[in-house]
Amino acid sequence: MLMPKRVKRRKQFRGRMKGVAIRGSAITYGDYGVVAMEPGWITSNQIEAARIAMTRYIKRGGKVWIKIFPDKPVTAKPAETRMGSGKGAPDHWVAVVKPGRVMFELGGVEEDLSREALRLAINKLPIKCKIVSKKEQEASEQCVNLETDGEAIEN
Repeated sequence: MLMPKRVKRRKQFRGRMKGVAIRGSAITYGDYGVVAMEPGWITSNQIEAARIAMTRYIKRGGKVWIKIFPDKPVTAKPAETRMGSGKGAPDHWVAVVKPGRVMFELGGVEEDLSREALRLAINKLPIKCKIVSKKEQEASEQCVNLETDGEAIEN
């Protein structure tokens, strides 16, 4: 289970998840990746379950990259506790994910095998995701660059 070795402060505010992911939105290591379509918290157990599902399906061939890390503590109060008496104790750790964030990458495996492995991993996650290949992502970036260059010329 992933968690930080040590933290500066034990408890954090809940925060907001507005906007899209700016960093971590490109496939950098592997050939295929899982991209988040909506914001959410991914717990360390869910990350581990997705990793196990992928590695078991590809039978430990290829390589899996986990590009998110659960660094946010979530607190919880014990069951049947009255209101008040402060914030609860840290219960588990989550990774904050915004739309467009690449969460997992897979490389060194054929396309059909890697797409099925990533599909199994998506089923373990609590948010909507899609599978993207590095080629698709590069092609879409080139289209965006051409469109923005064209607009600059017209003005």
